[in-house]
Amino acid sequence: MTETTSSPLTADAVVVGSGVIGAAIALELTRAGRSVLILDKAAGPGHGSTSASSAVIRFLYSTFDSTATAWEAGLMYAAWAEHLGLPDDSSLARFHRTGMLHLDVPALPREQGAELLRAAGVPFEDLPADELAARFPHLDTGAYWPNKPVSDDAFWEDSDARLGALHTPDAGYMDDPRLAADNLARAARACGAQAAYRAQVVSAEHRSGVWHLALADGRTVTAPVVVNAAGPWSGAFNRLAGVGEEFTVSVRPLRQEVHQVKRPAAWDGTDGPAPGVFDIDLGTYMRPGPAGAWVVGGTEPECDGFDWVEDPDAADMHVTNARYEAQVTRAARRLPELAVPNRPSGVVGVYDVADDWTPIYDRTDAPGFFVAMGTSGNQFKNAPLVGCFLATLVAAVEEGVDHDTTPVAYVGEHSGLKIDLGAFSRKRDVNAASTRTVLG
Repeated sequence: MTETTSSPLTADAVVVGSGVIGAAIALELTRAGRSVLILDKAAGPGHGSTSASSAVIRFLYSTFDSTATAWEAGLMYAAWAEHLGLPDDSSLARFHRTGMLHLDVPALPREQGAELLRAAGVPFEDLPADELAARFPHLDTGAYWPNKPVSDDAFWEDSDARLGALHTPDAGYMDDPRLAADNLARAARACGAQAAYRAQVVSAEHRSGVWHLALADGRTVTAPVVVNAAGPWSGAFNRLAGVGEEFTVSVRPLRQEVHQVKRPAAWDGTDGPAPGVFDIDLGTYMRPGPAGAWVVGGTEPECDGFDWVEDPDAADMHVTNARYEAQVTRAARRLPELAVPNRPSGVVGVYDVADDWTPIYDRTDAPGFFVAMGTSGNQFKNAPLVGCFLATLVAAVEEGVDHDTTPVAYVGEHSGLKIDLGAFSRKRDVNAASTRTVLG
């Protein structure tokens, strides 16, 4: 439902942003009994960075709390209709279980990764180099770290060293990220949430215990609680509201490309597509898609440079030959039978990236103002649980809990895992364990 009247809009909570994160937060706040209003300047749910997501559902991160979050959220995606409370029909995005190979990389040694997966109860296989090569003979198992430009002759040099991998068979992908956000928004509306699209916030002021937001079309919105889930616009919205001086972790908009080519036939297994591949060693990640597609993204090799942008609305949304050739060539180095077409195909998005690629799910020093920031690139997979995190955090802060000194914990309904929400604090030290890539 889209609000079209000129009368003031009121709610118990306003969620600014209707990507997969904002829609999930709106759903859980509504389920908690609040009147919720979703605001988004786009035409509908998931039209921003969510639409450019690779929608990978994987479980390995560089810390326990992030790994536990991904596992709990993955169980939600595996039972998507049940989580949404919607009919299981063709209007829902679908989870495809393909598995994921996490190839060895010094930034997160296999033994350390195995410990994290084991602690979170994630099923996995530890594949030493010989076993990986035998199981996946079409995969080049050479170790090529550190990352090198594809234009450098050294990129093509052979290596005597070989990689092993961790295989998580329950990983996979959602086949339509924008539709997944729409599903969450639809479920929120079914629970009573309201939504206003093409609604750009131009001012935000807190007075008399209530937030007053002004929209570009002249309407006003009041609510005691505001959640900033504005994706790459989240930093700008914080500044607009005068929020964020206490943050020790910052976020910046980063332009990213994700490409699509034809999957090598040899990579398919007898029971369907073979696993996706997470390959920081060569600077790429890859996953299967419907109809023989092979989706290719990057893991931020420093040698390829970063495309930071000041204004997300001004970013070039066309795929570039340079980024396409770099990312797909890296993928083809790992899968030698992968063809690299001359014409690029893919999508462009602007991501909301924290200093350590770990998101910020937290309160702020401003009364009633909460944030779900730094989420792009690696948090699509966690979105259903992020909604639960924020609903839990808002309730705890309202009850007088000082989350800064006594962090709130969340216990997963499916996994039973206890997750420390302080791991996603705005005041944390920059995560030293982070790979500083989309792996987190």
